[in-house]
Amino acid sequence: MPAYLKGGVALGALLLMPFISAYAQDKAPRKLTLERVFASPDLAGPQPRGLQLSPDGSLVTLLKPRADEKERLDLWAIDSRTGAQRMLVDSKKTGSGAELSEAEKMQRERDRSVAGSTGITGYDWSPDGKSILVPVDGDLYLAKLDGTVTRLTDTPEGELNGVVSPKGGFVSFVRDGNLFVQPIGGKETQVTQGASDTVNWGVAEFVAQEEMDRRTGYWWSPDDARIAVARVDEGPVGIVTRTAIGGEGTKVYQQRYPAAGTPNAIVDLYVMKPDGSGQVRIDLGGDKDIYLARVDWSKDGKTLYVQRESRDQKRLDLLAIDPDTGKARIALTETAKSWINLSNNFRPLKDGSFLWWSEKTGHGHLYRIRGSQWTPLTSGDWDVRDVEGVDEAKGLVYFTGNRETPLEQQLYVAPLGKSGPAKPLLDKGWWNDAVMDGAANRIVVTRQNSDQPKQLYLADTSGKRLQWLSENALTGDHPYAPYVASHVKTTFGSIKAADGSILYTKIMTPPMEAGKRYPVFMIHYGGPGAGRQVTNTWSGALNQYLVDRGWIVFSIDNRGTPDRGKAFEDQLYRAMGTVEVEDQLAGVDWLKAQPFVDPARITTYGWSYGGYMSLKLLEKAPGVFAAAIAGAPVTKWELYDTHYTERYLGQPHDTPSAYPSSDAIAEATKITDPLLLIHGMSDDNVVFDNATAFMSTMQRGAMPFEMMAYPGQTHRVGGPGISVHLWQTIENFLDRRKVAPTP
Repeated sequence: MPAYLKGGVALGALLLMPFISAYAQDKAPRKLTLERVFASPDLAGPQPRGLQLSPDGSLVTLLKPRADEKERLDLWAIDSRTGAQRMLVDSKKTGSGAELSEAEKMQRERDRSVAGSTGITGYDWSPDGKSILVPVDGDLYLAKLDGTVTRLTDTPEGELNGVVSPKGGFVSFVRDGNLFVQPIGGKETQVTQGASDTVNWGVAEFVAQEEMDRRTGYWWSPDDARIAVARVDEGPVGIVTRTAIGGEGTKVYQQRYPAAGTPNAIVDLYVMKPDGSGQVRIDLGGDKDIYLARVDWSKDGKTLYVQRESRDQKRLDLLAIDPDTGKARIALTETAKSWINLSNNFRPLKDGSFLWWSEKTGHGHLYRIRGSQWTPLTSGDWDVRDVEGVDEAKGLVYFTGNRETPLEQQLYVAPLGKSGPAKPLLDKGWWNDAVMDGAANRIVVTRQNSDQPKQLYLADTSGKRLQWLSENALTGDHPYAPYVASHVKTTFGSIKAADGSILYTKIMTPPMEAGKRYPVFMIHYGGPGAGRQVTNTWSGALNQYLVDRGWIVFSIDNRGTPDRGKAFEDQLYRAMGTVEVEDQLAGVDWLKAQPFVDPARITTYGWSYGGYMSLKLLEKAPGVFAAAIAGAPVTKWELYDTHYTERYLGQPHDTPSAYPSSDAIAEATKITDPLLLIHGMSDDNVVFDNATAFMSTMQRGAMPFEMMAYPGQTHRVGGPGISVHLWQTIENFLDRRKVAPTP
């Protein structure tokens, strides 16, 4: 389930009170327009993606949007000593301009960081640091640091999941459902056979990409001696007919989509040599109805670790596998009464022990495991998010978490061999992300807050800033500088839920006149797993545009959202459409008690799970909202995918079933408040059938609503022209309903 709001930018609801910068004092305040919000260059300035440190630490590489085409990404390098920047690979000059395969388009949709992007969306360093593997327009290129680029493949089919092997001896990729391996400077070899319309090797299945954060289907051993390869058989999976209606015609895709309660793909795992010989089938157990959650190799390449998740997601086994025989033993097992959250924090260590992330105490924490001995490395009523680096020589582990406040993210260091206090390394008042080199010697920090879009700097292991890589100051010729004078600060607060839980809020208000009441644009997501709105992060120019127009922008994070502990999240278990609706309405009650809020003009907006929430809010609380916008909503959970839906609701045939009360169809005709429904007609995630099921129910009940469908658009409705049209549609709807701000 997507964790971001659509329309071209991620929306977080932040509050801002006016402040004037030194630059802005010399300029009259300029108000944003929709056209400028979605135009190039990005108003947030350079927004780096795909940050990596070169193997020797001399370069920081990143994907950078073009100033004149912010959807297109090129590969850049920054000298970590001087800060000098240069483009390594120009996607326009290097690429052929060929249309991407449908498989690659869908992979990009699954990867939220590059959804809607063109050009270069990924790359892989060679271990010697002398070259980089770069996919462009479906083919693979090898880029040298001097700017020369060599084309490795030139085929109409397109290559997926290209990587350089750990020792640098090979390049590998998937073409037409089979895995290929090519020695550097040599000829490619097809190492798997038997791909078909339903069988693929080396590619992650739909739910693995969409819901499990697993992007690949093959894994090299650290010594280049073997490859673990997944074989995915989608034959049992049901078909959804996805009609891509576009301006230049219509294409129909028969998409394999595992809806809740229906069969999943059958996933097997094999180990083989780089030439495809010596194939060994891995023993994943007798139950085929499982999820292949994670695959990792030990440091010495002698053990393959597989995380096997049960269909109901209440059991997770870590299997230790002998790659010579395929035999497996269970190294550990996690169980839960509700569900188990997956993580990417498994780290094998040289002595055969490993790092493990577990919520067994009620919060996500790190453990070092030797045999049956678990040594806790962190503890307390807070959550570790991601391991960023491990320095075994010094006995240290670096990771992000939220010990001080769930509104921010900090980088910490803790002892690797024993329980000890985690030390924060970076400044407070920021949401900090970090990337470290393989030796954990340097840190590339990306930080942001509600007043400052992403900044990038290089730090040492104490957290000390060594140099700016991208200060991105909102002054001078920065794209946002002309609008700084009208920028308003975010105010964070909290209220209590019915059970006493703390619910965090944020609000942005325009400059207010005494005695005047203002309309509210309330932005929500509300679902489990992702999608928090109340964080100290850059709000995006669209929120500021709404404030400029006279809206109060408000959000509240309800029970069920992540990063607050398992008990907080578990309240949605088999109960979607209950406590999250209750908590959003508690936020409305708080708003109505404020003397500056017009209680008759509160609009609510959400996308994906947030769109579902818009419908449930109107069903459960008629008359509370002046209007609602539901973007790409799930309306029947029976239509959504297995891994996400069954994690929280069980299976549709369970007794009793949680589906009827959680769906938004049964009570749809209770909706009498103004509603705008929006959906991309080529949505492969929340399929368009969700919209038609809701529409037909409302029409049969003679209940009025408005609808805007977007031909050719997927779950992300946005891009040049489309984003402006989307928000003009929303504004026109609110103007007609007379709930928008008055001039």
